[in-house]
Amino acid sequence: MAQLTVRRVSRQIVDSLKQRAGANGRSAEAEHREILRQALLPGEGGFADRARAMRQRVTSNIDSTGTIRADRRRSLSE
Repeated sequence: MAQLTVRRVSRQIVDSLKQRAGANGRSAEAEHREILRQALLPGEGGFADRARAMRQRVTSNIDSTGTIRADRRRSLSE
């Protein structure tokens, strides 16, 4: 794997990178890699992006509570 060194980065950018990394539960280095990946390979999407998209596809507004309760009652009475 290659290494990349970025010089002459403002303190404000470094601080923002660290804050963003902390918010995402990653190291600053891992966050930097993710930012580069998203910017340069947008079609690949990371796990979080794929999971978010999947949740949006399978989200349902149907309330199945009644069906589940009826099924449980039927199972208990057998």
